[in-house]
Amino acid sequence: MYREKLELKDRVAIVTGAGRGLGKQMSLALAKAGAHVVAAARSQDQIEATAREVEALGQRALAQPTDVRDPASVDRLIQRCVQEFGRLDIMLSNAGIGDGLGAGKELWDVSDDEWHDTLEVNLSGTFYCARTAAQHMVQQGGGVIINVASGTALRGYAASFAYAAAKAGVISLTKSLAVMLVGRNIRVNCIIPGFVVQSPPADQQAADFIRQRGRFMPVQRLGEAWELGALAVFLASDASSYITGQGFVIDGGGLAGGYAPVGFAPEVHMA
Repeated sequence: MYREKLELKDRVAIVTGAGRGLGKQMSLALAKAGAHVVAAARSQDQIEATAREVEALGQRALAQPTDVRDPASVDRLIQRCVQEFGRLDIMLSNAGIGDGLGAGKELWDVSDDEWHDTLEVNLSGTFYCARTAAQHMVQQGGGVIINVASGTALRGYAASFAYAAAKAGVISLTKSLAVMLVGRNIRVNCIIPGFVVQSPPADQQAADFIRQRGRFMPVQRLGEAWELGALAVFLASDASSYITGQGFVIDGGGLAGGYAPVGFAPEVHMA
């Protein structure tokens, strides 16, 4: 019975930021669980590659170029999904930019445009997706919305404070949407990743950096993109039917273990 609850057979999912990294791996995990996938991102070639991998798993796929900063582009994404598949069961809002415009600058040097662009991609895009997706889900009798935030939302992040603020907004938005939509049979939850390797290291130097950085985590390593897939499937499935308005931290114990401040290097040698 429990295994059946995790199946997503013939359900339809949209995943934003699906061209690479976490979005791609969560798209493939949903497909392996039986879902058809609409892969959305700004890079056409990347989402087409994701769509081909979904199809190789035996599921239908669609690649739809989308800029989540533009509500009209988001509307076109969801309309095309409904036209192609007849429904939308899972809206997974993953698109985001961690090192956006203004990252690494002093507070007073960050321009209005840099601040707004970071919030548009990471927070407003999540709102636009939820707003239009929920309309279709209400009409069909229900659905699931999964937002993706970041562990930086739960701590100070001087290197990109706009990103941290936007992702904190995603967590709060998730809770509010869950309360608003629970009576419409729509569940809303949030995945909160810690440090996760988005792609295989390009060379030995990159591999060494990943290994050394992982030493500071309680689990002694960084996460891998595929590890978010199982959580996405759980939250999208009937196995989580009693869960809404929650944030799920998946960070190898980083927050619990008191990971060192982000953006700072130790001033003494650590054996």
